[in-house]
Amino acid sequence: MMAQFSGFTQTGLNFLQDVWINNSRAWFDEHRSIYDNELIKPFRLLVEQLTPNMLEIDEWFETKPAIGKTISRIHRDTRFSKDKSLYRSRLWLTFKRPNRDWKEAPAYFFEIAPDCYRYGLGYYCASKQTMDIFREEILNDSAKFLDMIRCVKKPFELVGESYKRPLIKDQDPKIATWYNRKSLAAMVTNSNIEDLLNGDLPNKLSKGFKQLLPLYDYLMRVEMIKNIPKL
Repeated sequence: MMAQFSGFTQTGLNFLQDVWINNSRAWFDEHRSIYDNELIKPFRLLVEQLTPNMLEIDEWFETKPAIGKTISRIHRDTRFSKDKSLYRSRLWLTFKRPNRDWKEAPAYFFEIAPDCYRYGLGYYCASKQTMDIFREEILNDSAKFLDMIRCVKKPFELVGESYKRPLIKDQDPKIATWYNRKSLAAMVTNSNIEDLLNGDLPNKLSKGFKQLLPLYDYLMRVEMIKNIPKL
């Protein structure tokens, strides 16, 4: 029988705090066993446990429990960044279809930091083209859109940067809060670290991810329209 996810550990969360303070290769190498055993190992088990439910949402999801596939790298790419710190102080997993432009495709995600965790569904950074199609779909059938967004209720909230000026004057506020976003996600942010330390986390995430299925289907329709070849 495969090992079950039984929670992260305080040691693992402390590592994320410490790697942020001691951001050096020597320190990381010295503490690598904590990273491997207290973070990557539980992340792999979590991916494995979530996979059956996630494949019910989309059979094309990447589900390999590996770094660079479903699990984020802790090493930062500092080539084009002013911030030259080598390591991140947070780790995450994603369920998404394999895609060259992963930053602008819809993804389910779960992220841990030393003092909180987040999970939800949305774009890392949607392109203008994606959001333009999204807006077009809203205007094409506002009733369908309003029905879909009913799934984005507690514990989720809508996040993402908005344009400073509304794109359409006097629009229904329920629609406008979505319509004016440059990118978006439905997300839970929770600072109750106890939730991370027990084995019930996969159930909590599965329930939340299923709740957002209507939003996922809507965003995938946008992807489909985006990928129709131009004549």
